[in-house]
Amino acid sequence: MREALFIKRNKDRWLKSQEMPSEDPDETAVEFTRLVDDLSYAKTFYPHSRVTRYLNARASQTYMGIYQNRREDRNRLAEFWKYTVPRTVRKHHAVLLFCALFFIVFFAVGFYSSRHDESFVREMLTDRYVNMTEENIEKGQPFGVYAEGGALLMWLGIMINNLFVSFTYFARGIVLCFPTMIALLNEGVRLGAFEEMFFAKGLGLQSVLTVFIHGTLEISAIVISGAAGIVLGKSWMFPGTKKRLKAFTEGAKEGVIILVSLIPVFMIAAFFEGFVTRYYTMPQWLSALILLCSVSYIGWYYIIYPIQVQKNMKMTRENSASA
Repeated sequence: MREALFIKRNKDRWLKSQEMPSEDPDETAVEFTRLVDDLSYAKTFYPHSRVTRYLNARASQTYMGIYQNRREDRNRLAEFWKYTVPRTVRKHHAVLLFCALFFIVFFAVGFYSSRHDESFVREMLTDRYVNMTEENIEKGQPFGVYAEGGALLMWLGIMINNLFVSFTYFARGIVLCFPTMIALLNEGVRLGAFEEMFFAKGLGLQSVLTVFIHGTLEISAIVISGAAGIVLGKSWMFPGTKKRLKAFTEGAKEGVIILVSLIPVFMIAAFFEGFVTRYYTMPQWLSALILLCSVSYIGWYYIIYPIQVQKNMKMTRENSASA
């Protein structure tokens, strides 16, 4: 058989097993046997061909996948963070961008409305909170609320609350996405009103460098949770060429993957709020450094790295096809 015909007959199967490997051990074993047969044939008739080298690499990879034991579970966990999450996030970058812009717009609405209507901030944050903040400002402790209570209990309480909020943002997406969007709208407006309250007192920069020690991760994770909810709702509303139930199942799975990726983000954000933000008199350069690190992580893991993973996968497919 000519090499070109050999490749044409088997290429689709090779690529399918590479891009969508079966989780069934029996199916994997069968595919390994077929790869070994193909490799044996290629070594006999095309010993110096690129397809022989490709099949040798694929057979080795499949072999390692079958016979890994305890290391396999650890590798699966690494694969989840290294590939599964970035691929899923990249697939829904448009939704993530929409949610981010949507949130920013209503942040601006809240900020602008509070600046031109003093009663607006009280409507959004309640009289009790505004009065307490104004009293703290008069005492020279504008962010004293973050120093109240025990750090450990504060961390645990905030973490549990934020994880619950994140789940509700996701779950609300099932109702045609609208409850999730309304929740993002309210959160954006409240944050805008909150920030303007400090800017109006001449504490704008200090507010950003204090609140966003934890707020950068926390708010980013809330927006991404909203995106996960939109992914869920969109899969039901717009199934495309797939059956609605299948599309919804895939959307739910991908939304959960995004949601799970946010667990450590919420944990670290709550840790910052419980243990670090309370020291709001720290040097401004240190606050700025923490804020910069948080922005860098979100930007890298949820924007830059998924694009890199997609490019690497595309190059791998092209190299495999050219073989």
